[in-house]
Amino acid sequence: MIDFPIAKINLGLNIVSKRSDGYHNLETVFYPVPVKDALEIHPMAAGFPSDTDCDLKVTNMAIEGNEQDNLVVRAYNLLAHEYDLPRLHIHLYKGIPMQAGMGGGSSDCACMIAMLNREFGLGMSQDKMTSIAAKLGADCPFFILGTPAYAEGIGELLHPIALDLSGWTIAIVSPGIPVSTREAFAGIHPRQTVTKCRDIVAQPIETWRDSLTNDFEDNVFRLHPEIGEIKEKLYGLGATYASMTGSGSSVFGLFRSKIDLKGCFAGMTTHCATL
Repeated sequence: MIDFPIAKINLGLNIVSKRSDGYHNLETVFYPVPVKDALEIHPMAAGFPSDTDCDLKVTNMAIEGNEQDNLVVRAYNLLAHEYDLPRLHIHLYKGIPMQAGMGGGSSDCACMIAMLNREFGLGMSQDKMTSIAAKLGADCPFFILGTPAYAEGIGELLHPIALDLSGWTIAIVSPGIPVSTREAFAGIHPRQTVTKCRDIVAQPIETWRDSLTNDFEDNVFRLHPEIGEIKEKLYGLGATYASMTGSGSSVFGLFRSKIDLKGCFAGMTTHCATL
């Protein structure tokens, strides 16, 4: 049983207010992009010697921390409290850059919920899966739906939007610089937006450069100038629009035609695809 969790980008990201629970309310547009992990599950053989009901093997990229804290395993454990699930072996092949603002962990989590529902006949509705995903991460519900959405709250309040970037080429550059949540929020001053990003993305992409902003960029670019340089270089290569996604550190550019990034970003991970 195998599936392929997808990544996302943020088209605009505005921090609009501080909440009483210490989190922040935001406004953003989530858009799915064809950068993927691979998630494979197999039931354990009867009598297989394992200390856990769900063991996880991660390949291609190293993930720090206890595997039982991984969102994929947490999703299994949460559902196992409610449903009769077999013990599982899980293989997660990481293709989505980590700590890059592309939602890889959240996507893996949502994919796990959907796979368990499908493969073991749990009968969960989309609303039920979305509700469970929300318990594990603010942007996990988006990946249950996997279609463009305007998000509010802490990212869990989703409103589907009619946005189609088909035919555009996206170039994504991941410098491998971890940006912590604390770093990203340092210097953030929440404010209400004059024009919401859902309304901006309804306009031609050529108008986005001067109006569609990510509030994290100023502080992250100040702390890590090389990330800001990626954005400027993408514009120099002809991007119609470029931005950091999420709280970083990946930066993407939208191009009208195919582009070859070979030799442009030495030592960094790059992805190019037609949407």
